[in-house]
Amino acid sequence: MNVAITGGSGFVGGHLSRFLVDQGHRVVALGTRPRYNGPASPLFRYVSADTAEAGEWQDHIAGADVVFNLAGRTIFQRWSPKYKQQIFDSRIRTTRHVVKALDPSRKTTLISTSAVGYYGSCGDRELPESAAAGEDFLAEVGKAWEAEALAAQDRAARVVVARFGIVLGADGGALSKMIPAFRSFVGGPLGNGRQWFPWIHMADVIRALDFLAGRGDLRGPFNLCAPNPVRNGDMAAALGRALGRPAKMAVPAFVLKTVMGELAGVLLASQRALPSNLLAAGFHFSFPEIVSALEDLTR
Repeated sequence: MNVAITGGSGFVGGHLSRFLVDQGHRVVALGTRPRYNGPASPLFRYVSADTAEAGEWQDHIAGADVVFNLAGRTIFQRWSPKYKQQIFDSRIRTTRHVVKALDPSRKTTLISTSAVGYYGSCGDRELPESAAAGEDFLAEVGKAWEAEALAAQDRAARVVVARFGIVLGADGGALSKMIPAFRSFVGGPLGNGRQWFPWIHMADVIRALDFLAGRGDLRGPFNLCAPNPVRNGDMAAALGRALGRPAKMAVPAFVLKTVMGELAGVLLASQRALPSNLLAAGFHFSFPEIVSALEDLTR
């Protein structure tokens, strides 16, 4: 199978590239880094490109059987008006260019990233895929992002929208920001710690993406998050236990807002997202509980 991955040099994209090459697929990873050390295999190729702009990189989309659209600037840095526009453009413009590049005669599968930020902050309300979209900045990004991906249906593509929770991995992502603080005895919950934390182990992300690619009968939105979300305070306590450190140094909401500005709203948001569609399709999680997931990732 020929696979193209936008955001292929990123946190999830790198893991996905290695998994697919190990499975014997031909993979072209597209990313903004000038160079990237991906899998050492003749089945793997890296192409440096700004996917927010049209270009020759789109030829690799046209020749793919499956496209994983994972590109997007990180949201985890202080937002200025300019950076918010980059968050938007890196997702919406890339997806638009991906869709335009699809070859209708191939009937490609497009698995396009979104995020549980699509729902906004919803307190204790459970959020299956049928839940309504929110109205804050990231919800508006999510709505526009998904609309661009779903336009691929007009080009004969099967479209899956993967709404990511917070991906936990041993070599990057949220844990790489959290673990140093805990090891220095200053880890703890954010705000009052009551907000829901929609997490997922990297291994389950990759397995879920492979599952969705292989099931030709599946389409539409899928929450990629563990079936047992936890509150932020419980997540902090579990990480503290896994590292043998206390988890009592709470960061007050006003401090987060002073230091991080608008981004603090994302860290304090509550999304009790549930992978209802994945479970209904028969997917089984290797790490459904936060304790076993963190024990695995912090060994």
